[in-house]
Amino acid sequence: GFQKKTSRDAKVAQASADARAAAKTARAEKRKVYLANAEKYEKEYTAEEKRIIKAKRDARAEGNYYVEAQPKVALVIRIRGINKIEPKAKKILQLLRLRQLHNGVFVRLTKATMNMVRRVEPWVTYGYPSRRTISKLIYKRGSGKVQNRRIPLTDNIIVEEVLGKYGITCVEDLIHELVTCGPHFKQANNFLWPLKLSSPKKGFEKKRHPYQNGGAWGKREEKINELAQ
Repeated sequence: GFQKKTSRDAKVAQASADARAAAKTARAEKRKVYLANAEKYEKEYTAEEKRIIKAKRDARAEGNYYVEAQPKVALVIRIRGINKIEPKAKKILQLLRLRQLHNGVFVRLTKATMNMVRRVEPWVTYGYPSRRTISKLIYKRGSGKVQNRRIPLTDNIIVEEVLGKYGITCVEDLIHELVTCGPHFKQANNFLWPLKLSSPKKGFEKKRHPYQNGGAWGKREEKINELAQ
């Protein structure tokens, strides 16, 4: 009996050690994939930036203007509370997942989404985030929705468990999908919990006035990047 137990314990210990070794190897393999993806995306981003710079130079040399492609993604930030908010606007803010003050969400720019954003302009400010802004926000403030709970993105496995079936297995994949407005933008964006942002150090500009008139609400195009930092 004693020998049998010792033999059984040894087998269990060996199986446990084998499982740990296999898990360690799997983690190392995944890390290689994450790293390879990050490098691939970095090359892609750099090539695109160089292409735009060259196109601008060529256009200038020929006495033309270079017209950049229309932005595909907006960052929308809620800057006002619920005072004097009409039911329709409240519903749209809920659809945009902007339920709380200083929540921020990414929105794919279509005619329909722009119409929604325009309807709630006095309660939000929005613009076109750069790749660096998107990356910084997700690394610094990103949380995923896992079984309806808000889980900070501290590990790539959190992304993989929910979005792996779409080929999005790490934080860099998630960022790439949002930046490029990829085929699974909707799933990636729905997985991302609304960002909890802080108000600017000196507070917002006059909230009653549009940004174009020195206020806070409405469209601020690329200037959203300064606010989101």
